[in-house]
Amino acid sequence: MSKVLDASRVIHGRHGKVMMDGEQQTQVQECTAEVTPDNKEINVLGDDWTRYKSGTKKGSGTMKGYKVTSDTIKRGFKRFEIIASLEDPEAYGYESVRIMNCMASKLQLLNLKANDVIDEEIPFTFEGYELLDAIEAE
Repeated sequence: MSKVLDASRVIHGRHGKVMMDGEQQTQVQECTAEVTPDNKEINVLGDDWTRYKSGTKKGSGTMKGYKVTSDTIKRGFKRFEIIASLEDPEAYGYESVRIMNCMASKLQLLNLKANDVIDEEIPFTFEGYELLDAIEAE
């Protein structure tokens, strides 16, 4: 007999928290980070399939939120660290991930639109990650 998903265990994003260099980023609405391997194609005679050899990894992400200060412009392209966590009290636990050696890949100087709240987007690259806390089902 298959189990039914307990919907209360599904993690809600509103319980997320982002720390940048140890300071909580209360203006953040969205934060993403992903790692992509640089897979090399391997083709040989007599084989109908393209094979792949895993190469180096590439980390990239984006933080989006409300503009509150000029901290992003002042930081420029200096490196920083992110620790992001999901702490939904109904989940099986909480998860936190450390993103290392981050650097902005674009710097937003202006984003003005009449009658709108100002948003800020920070695309970044990174050079490593560490799963600090993992969620494990019971």
